[in-house]
Amino acid sequence: MKRLSLEKMANVIRDSRTAMGITQDELSKKTGINRQMIGRMEQNKYIPSILQLEELANALKFDITSLFEDSEPAVYTAFRKSEMSLEEQAGVDHMFEMMRAAKQQILLRKALRHE
Repeated sequence: MKRLSLEKMANVIRDSRTAMGITQDELSKKTGINRQMIGRMEQNKYIPSILQLEELANALKFDITSLFEDSEPAVYTAFRKSEMSLEEQAGVDHMFEMMRAAKQQILLRKALRHE
């Protein structure tokens, strides 16, 4: 499975912009993306939308697919009953909480409809 590497994205945006000798403000004008958002992207604190990422790729001349890296899905690891990382355990716990909430919603709807 391929996943967007946020660290790689931040580095590519910052490095491409500085290599082209343009400021965040100039990039903002070229892409229509707020300068503060560009700064946050370069600090890995903001994930752009697909349209914003396309605008950045066009302005900075990089291939979006270069930002993706191979990774194993955490869900499969969790269901194979092998050791889970804290992140995987948190994901599984969150999934079960969502399932419990959905079941409660169904039961509540049935009760309100007197089913």
